[in-house]
Amino acid sequence: MNDMEKMDSNVEGILEMMVELLENAWSIPLSGGKCAIEAERFHELIQDIQMRMPEEIARAREIVADRKTILEDAKKEAEMTIRVAEERAKKMVDHDEIVKQAQMRANEILSAAQLQVRDMKKATSDYVESVLGMTEEQLNQSLNDVRAKRQAIKNMK
Repeated sequence: MNDMEKMDSNVEGILEMMVELLENAWSIPLSGGKCAIEAERFHELIQDIQMRMPEEIARAREIVADRKTILEDAKKEAEMTIRVAEERAKKMVDHDEIVKQAQMRANEILSAAQLQVRDMKKATSDYVESVLGMTEEQLNQSLNDVRAKRQAIKNMK
């Protein structure tokens, strides 16, 4: 691998190269699984990891910070949405309550008006009956007077 390829690789890529280096290593017979690798190349890969780790850690920290910011913003936005929804719901409840109260008041006014109309009809009926009764009495009195005068005239003959 040349220097250009090393520059483009990240820590994961370097670790893969190290695994490949170990897989291609020569086994040392009777050593209990030990092998011979190119030490200088392995050392270079470790140095590459050491160089890139701060970058990747910094990138990871940026991602975590961005994530926190995004979550905080999302939380604030969610809280604002909830607050707006609660205010809307409260206004709707208030509006419904106002409508209910207005309907109740309208029903009260209508009931009072209907009662007043009944009372006025009864009063008017009573008044008309009273006036007609007095008129009838006066007419009866006048009729009696006319009859009496007619009888008086008949008796004079």
